[in-house]
Amino acid sequence: MNPGRETTPKRLGRGLSALFGEAAAPATPAASAPPAGEGGTAMAAAQTVPIAALEPSPFQPRAAIDRERLDELVASIAANGVLQPLLVRPHPTLPGRYQIIAGERRWRAAQAVPLHEVPVLVRDLDDRTAAAASLVENLQRADLNPMEEAEGYRRLAETEGLDHAEIGRLIGRSRSHVANTLRLLNLPLVVQTHLREGRLTAGHARALLAARDPGMLADRVIREGLSVRQTEALAQQRALADRPRRRVSADPADPNTEALARDLSETLGLRVTIRFDGRRGEVRIAYDDLDQLDGLVALLQRAGG
Repeated sequence: MNPGRETTPKRLGRGLSALFGEAAAPATPAASAPPAGEGGTAMAAAQTVPIAALEPSPFQPRAAIDRERLDELVASIAANGVLQPLLVRPHPTLPGRYQIIAGERRWRAAQAVPLHEVPVLVRDLDDRTAAAASLVENLQRADLNPMEEAEGYRRLAETEGLDHAEIGRLIGRSRSHVANTLRLLNLPLVVQTHLREGRLTAGHARALLAARDPGMLADRVIREGLSVRQTEALAQQRALADRPRRRVSADPADPNTEALARDLSETLGLRVTIRFDGRRGEVRIAYDDLDQLDGLVALLQRAGG
């Protein structure tokens, strides 16, 4: 199974676009239409620096570079040069050196050509902005798998003390998206590996969070090629089936109401209370945690659909 990567809207990093020189005019006609793999950012006023003076950023969220895509970029740069400058910042401790915030792949491809200098945009960024800019650049290019994205958010939370809402504002994502992505770090390592290697999408993984045994269920999802919706349904069924049966409360004077409450409790695996005063009534369903609530909502949505 290879479900493919989920697409994300390219509205990321509002407030960071100026870092990439997006408002500047192209330096040459060719720069307005870069070849595949070079990205679409316009060429801004840049300076050239020796390749040897550059080093990867400590905030790079991408763990690995796709070899095939890198080879394509080497061929493009060999034919056309580096059309889009790298975004760098001065090294915080080594004068005359720079850390790459965006463009590590271009830097590596230029070395393979080989080139001795590359164009760069130098920005004096603090650690927080550098980490956010690196995340945004990779997310816009769809270069990160879900686990790399989650680890990037965790780095911002731990090193900069940011909460989910602050991370979302910094990179142009919602608080709930950041929170849900960070939850992927709670999955077993075997499921995280499936995510890193593209056998599962983030949607599958979020559904597996509700399962009692995510690793076993992940194997079934991959083996049977289940969709995200099918995975959600299966995980919720498993979660509800694993819940202990709850005591039923109902109006003892009405055996029919009591029987109905008991049937609902058996179906849902949750404590159900039905009250009726002769004119109106109410049905209460009690849950102990958010996983139970998620399971209940999923069942109601399927029933309503």
